[in-house]
Amino acid sequence: MEFKLKSVFYPKLWGLFKKDNYDSKKLASDLLAGVIVGIIALPLAIAFGIASGVTPAQGLITAIVAGFLISFFGGSDFLIGGPTGAFIVIVAGIVAQYGMDGLIVATIMAGVILILMGLFRLGAVIRFIPYPIVVGFTAGIAVTIFTTQVKDFLGLTATDMPANFLGQWGYYFTHLKDINWTEFAMSCAGLLVIIVWQKFIKKIPGSLIALIVITAAGLVLNKVWGVELATIGTKFPELAGGMAFPTPHAPEITIETVKHLAQPAFTIAILCAIESLLAAMVADGVTGRNHNSNTELIGEGIANIITPLFGGIPATGAIARTMASINNGGKSPVTGMVHAIVLLLIYLFLMPYAVYIPLSCLASILVIVAYNMSGWRTFRYLLRGDKADVTVLIFTFLLTVIIDLTVAIEFGVLLAIVLFIRRVMQTSQVKELDTLTSTEDEEKDQMNDTYRLDIPKGVDVYEINGPFFFGLASKIEDICINRKNETRIRIIRMRKVPFIDSTGINNLRSLCQRTKERGIIVVLSGVNPDVLKTLKKFGVDKEIGQDHIFPHIVPALEAVRRELETLK
Repeated sequence: MEFKLKSVFYPKLWGLFKKDNYDSKKLASDLLAGVIVGIIALPLAIAFGIASGVTPAQGLITAIVAGFLISFFGGSDFLIGGPTGAFIVIVAGIVAQYGMDGLIVATIMAGVILILMGLFRLGAVIRFIPYPIVVGFTAGIAVTIFTTQVKDFLGLTATDMPANFLGQWGYYFTHLKDINWTEFAMSCAGLLVIIVWQKFIKKIPGSLIALIVITAAGLVLNKVWGVELATIGTKFPELAGGMAFPTPHAPEITIETVKHLAQPAFTIAILCAIESLLAAMVADGVTGRNHNSNTELIGEGIANIITPLFGGIPATGAIARTMASINNGGKSPVTGMVHAIVLLLIYLFLMPYAVYIPLSCLASILVIVAYNMSGWRTFRYLLRGDKADVTVLIFTFLLTVIIDLTVAIEFGVLLAIVLFIRRVMQTSQVKELDTLTSTEDEEKDQMNDTYRLDIPKGVDVYEINGPFFFGLASKIEDICINRKNETRIRIIRMRKVPFIDSTGINNLRSLCQRTKERGIIVVLSGVNPDVLKTLKKFGVDKEIGQDHIFPHIVPALEAVRRELETLK
């Protein structure tokens, strides 16, 4: 089959201007929405950068470079790209363990993985990741983000803060006496501004208003009463002189580095794919448009290869910023590109003013982000569900919070697979039949209604109901050891077997051999064309005898009766 790149990669922007329906009115709408979304993204980019263990400048660079590239190469009309809260935990862990160069390599590797996922048309497959896993690790990330922000929210000046979740909370409880009440009041004020503002005005985010109000209040406290607050400037004094846009820098990549960073890179890629495609699906539901998931994955991959070369961190499509774009009139990927240009102008000309932003204000913004991200209502709703889903949900959540996000995703997927196999095993049955019925659907040319069929003496009939796969091994064993003295022929009815795998083939072959050794003839009935094709591929049809394999039970019984006559 000939591979055509256009079938998996054709960015929405590329076809935009070929259409006659994109006019100056829509361009003006995109420009306005882009400016608004750019301003909205400012506090989030700065906060996500600091929380991820890098500088606020790197958070902005990510929003600029990745935001532009995701809109330029992406498969959605509306998706706005940039750093998101989902990456905070994994990025902070990589930076702490491998440094910034390690993060750059891991992000580039994740970009390559995303491109390969798109080229191999795995965009639709990502949607099949079990929902409890997505909810579990998202809630876990939210709790972890909240935990990391408690320090700045309370104004603690910790120098020996443990890196793990339990250690951090232990530290907080033992240092409650060291709370800086001024910082704590500023954090609460920021929280209050965001909550109250969002109740009355939806289009302009409360986080932006909180950033302006709390920064202004901090300056007043400092100038009038001499109150010193922890600010971006106290943590990153180099920003006071302004920042030039960085030149690309390629890190040294070795085989050893690739081996060490393979797991984190895979986690980044999966997170990026899940979050971006979920955001694109939400946008489709609101607007009635359709995104191209494979193109989106390739676009995300390109962005995550190029962005780290400028010092950026992993990026993906952001649901909140995407919805802000739609709500403010965004019509096309042009909105995302304009938002990136607005952030670039802020980076080049306004960064010296960012040093006055209090860390307590950023902490309050991230606390709100963590709350919105937690999806606690969905989490509580899923706790009412099936025990298997609840198990996956709880384990994924706890592993994300207590151990590591990478381990949580891997274990969650593995546990979901195991529980899925268990469910299939429960639905797949092997049972002995005392009576037989046949329906119009099964024997269209034999009868018109359900009809009871007699089982001749000396014949056992077993029916397999469900996929014939490795999970049925123990149940098939029951047929092998179960034999009545008068049994001469055993019919295996397979009308409800949609497919058979190689392990099922091996089990069937073993069943037939052991049954024949006991002098019992094996007959298969109700074998559908797909199953029969598999049997022929492995040569099982010849071992059983092609004259002992039937598509329906009626001819199988007729043949069995003739064979019983010859055995008398």
